[in-house]
Amino acid sequence: MEIQWLKAFLAIAERGSVSEGATQLHLTQPAVSKRLAALEQQLGAALFNRIGRRLQLTDAGRVLLPRARHILNEISDTERELRALSNSVSGSLRIATSHHVGLHHLPPVLREFSNRYPEVALDIDFLDSEQAYEALMAAKYELAVVTLALKEYPHLNAQVIWPDPCVVVAAPEHPLTKIPTLELADLADYPAILPDLNTYTGRLIKREFDAQGLKLSAKLATNFLETIKMMACVGLGWSVLPHTLVDESLAILPVKKLQVLRNLGVISHRGRTLSNAASALQQMLFEAAS
Repeated sequence: MEIQWLKAFLAIAERGSVSEGATQLHLTQPAVSKRLAALEQQLGAALFNRIGRRLQLTDAGRVLLPRARHILNEISDTERELRALSNSVSGSLRIATSHHVGLHHLPPVLREFSNRYPEVALDIDFLDSEQAYEALMAAKYELAVVTLALKEYPHLNAQVIWPDPCVVVAAPEHPLTKIPTLELADLADYPAILPDLNTYTGRLIKREFDAQGLKLSAKLATNFLETIKMMACVGLGWSVLPHTLVDESLAILPVKKLQVLRNLGVISHRGRTLSNAASALQQMLFEAAS
């Protein structure tokens, strides 16, 4: 059985179509279809059913999926361990990051990393932090640089790189800016524009309201902080944003008993050997934290 056949199968299973699987593998669609057909012929079983425009796993495909992931992970770990025996920092490095971290915190580190290790091919995907955690658990990335979870994951290492204090903000003409001493209950009287309440940042805010038995009125929800900032600037509601994003277009609202401190950092899988490239990038992130 060819390893490339398993990679094609896994990409199609994850993306739900041959074309998207081919895009993930940087191959043509006919090449991926050929690899899938060869795998199905060797196994003597169809691995996908076509339902509408999407492909769904057959019973045989569902049996193969976890085994294919395990086989490919073992091969990747073995390759990394062997490469780690040398001091060479090269090859490909696949990482995940959230939009906020990737746009506002990571660029200086990546610039220095690329200058120092030009033989490393960086492959960066932008994901919500929650998705990045799940993807790292599934061994899709070596590292993720994201908002850290509120709980510990036993199989993941998490290191704080940038503490990211947040403040309550609104447009300068918003009615809340006229209240001299703000309480959390005052915010509950007005609509908010916040990240989805299932995100780590959203949960931090909701936890404060729940503690006081207050209902949080989220008028609009988006996980892009730059979009939230724009909507708050034009007066569509109050919000909670990292202090680093606040400028003269927003007024900071000093709300009593509301402190939102999230941490941005790097996560890796405890059970996987990092490549030399991943170890080098992680060390540079640690240096950024000092």
